Amino acid sequence: MLKIRSIAVVALASTGLVVGSVGADAKECFKKAAEGTNTTEKGAQFQAFEAILQATSWGLWAAWMANGSTPGYTVDKARYKCTKGTGLGYTCVGSTRICKL
Repeated sequence: MLKIRSIAVVALASTGLVVGSVGADAKECFKKAAEGTNTTEKGAQFQAFEAILQATSWGLWAAWMANGSTPGYTVDKARYKCTKGTGLGYTCVGSTRICKL
């Protein structure tokens, strides 16, 4: 009985290694979107992009704020749809594709 359990554990462990190694090289990509508001259109775009990064990873956002890098991720150029607010400023919705390396 002990031999059968040992064989089963080894078989399951090796299956896990095979399954784990298949996904190790694949990038995990996803789309993110967020909204930003500011007195200028450029400022609203900045706020939207910040929100996208924060929703992905606080570490990613902190690195981007510190030096513009995105360690562990590739971030496509964001696209924005902006509207002039009623009274004050602009509202922009930004979206982009982010891949975790």
